[in-house]
Amino acid sequence: MPKSISRSKTKKAVRKRFKITGTGRILRRKAFRSHLLEKKSSERKRRLGRETDISKADERATRRMLGI
Repeated sequence: MPKSISRSKTKKAVRKRFKITGTGRILRRKAFRSHLLEKKSSERKRRLGRETDISKADERATRRMLGI
């Protein structure tokens, strides 16, 4: 019986949290935007609403979990 070739599966929790752009960058949401929003300024809430790149230190592990 031949050995099966294992493949890396995408981690579904990671797939829900990150978005891959057309150029291959990985985007994430910023923290501190879910509750206690009255005390935060409009400018701060707008800034937190935008997506941003993941850090260089996390990129390799994230790509591996995404299967890319």
